[in-house]
Amino acid sequence: EVHLVESGGGLVQTGESLRLSCTASGFTFDDVAIGWFRQAPGKEREGVSCITSIDNRTYYADSVKGRFSISSDNAKNTVYLQMNHLKPEDTAVYQCAAAHYYCSGYKYWGQGTQVTVSS
Repeated sequence: EVHLVESGGGLVQTGESLRLSCTASGFTFDDVAIGWFRQAPGKEREGVSCITSIDNRTYYADSVKGRFSISSDNAKNTVYLQMNHLKPEDTAVYQCAAAHYYCSGYKYWGQGTQVTVSS
């Protein structure tokens, strides 16, 4: 059975950093893409970043470019989202999701972790 578990969320102040982790079980990172998404209250879910295990390509939303960094530790089946220079508008529930090969058609989702950035 496939599971994705996020961790690392919390309450921080503007300008501070957090590192989110997404740990997968039930499959290996041989041919998957792991994406991070976020959803703030009253807003649609937004794709934040993605990394492909097959060639380590990374993608970022314009809103987080230069501040967030995604990386993968395939040996630990874990993807990290390093979030620096956090802003109040980054406040949301962050979820990770898994897709086969490419950053689309996500099939498995984690339960999410709350990130709150105070001004």
